[in-house]
Amino acid sequence: MFNNFPLWPERASSIAGHVDALYIFLLIVSGLMLALIFVCLVFFAARFRARPGVLAEQIEGSMPLELTWSIIPMFVFLAIFVWGAVVFFKERTPPRDATEVYVVAKQWMWKLEHSEGQREINQLHVPVGRDVKLIMTSQDVIHSFYVPAFRIKQDVLPGRYTTLWFRATKPGTYHLFCAEYCGSQHSGMVGDIVVQEPAEYETWMNGGSSGPLSASGEQMFTQLGCSTCHRADGQGRGPNLHGVFGHPVKMLDGRSVIADENYLRECILDPGSKHLVGYAPIMPTFQGLVSEEQLNALVAYIKSLSGDKIDDKTGTPGNKMSAESPQPQGNQSKGNQAPGNQAEGSQVN
Repeated sequence: MFNNFPLWPERASSIAGHVDALYIFLLIVSGLMLALIFVCLVFFAARFRARPGVLAEQIEGSMPLELTWSIIPMFVFLAIFVWGAVVFFKERTPPRDATEVYVVAKQWMWKLEHSEGQREINQLHVPVGRDVKLIMTSQDVIHSFYVPAFRIKQDVLPGRYTTLWFRATKPGTYHLFCAEYCGSQHSGMVGDIVVQEPAEYETWMNGGSSGPLSASGEQMFTQLGCSTCHRADGQGRGPNLHGVFGHPVKMLDGRSVIADENYLRECILDPGSKHLVGYAPIMPTFQGLVSEEQLNALVAYIKSLSGDKIDDKTGTPGNKMSAESPQPQGNQSKGNQAPGNQAEGSQVN
């Protein structure tokens, strides 16, 4: 019923209804409280106004009244908090099988790349009814990815990844804005989300691609010499990366951290900040040597290795290696270990 209401954006995502319901509830509660306060104000102003010959009387407090206007609002606020928390976690927890799209924000455009390799600028094509996860970073300043029709907004920060997901429910073209002031041309940092029927989307997807993003990452991985240390057979000076993503890895200080996108990003740009048990800290930094797009490709490639199964002895497809303890595999003796592997408590990323 809000389609013709000019101040109400179109509702076109699975989360939009939940956000709208909470927002409407807040408006109703706020409106009722405003009306109640206004009515009480007018009543008491008229009832207890100063009148000639009438002396003011001291009015004592009422415990039942005090409890009533304290307990009822408390339960109302608790209901708002719980409802808001449910919507928040629903909005911030992407489904495991969501299609991934990498987003790089810069002054003043949105650069997007699908896992299949298609690249877009200021436009994102997605199929209706499919979960889409956005993995976003900024090339310069803070931006904010905002789609009013989907009721989603997420700050996009330099130096790290932030994520956002949605499931479009209606075909159409929807506005994309930057909701964070990012410079003199901030108002021009706009774009479109194009939601298509599955068949139409497949036609668009087959229209041309340079290959999967993970394949580009694999080429970059080889060109940068990463494959000489991060060998699949576990005999390199760095940990085997097969099966690492999404699993805990052990730090030298005893902590276990989950190898997510930000972990991989930090390991590539600032390897000295992550000290893995069993590897010497000899990995060079690639800060300034790879662009944000190349970094996205490297992360996508390492993530793709999490589904591979590598035989522990031969390095060929077989049993999946454990990501809990990414230690070198094989039967090397202490005398002929590769440099950097004999230092207990050292690592390379």
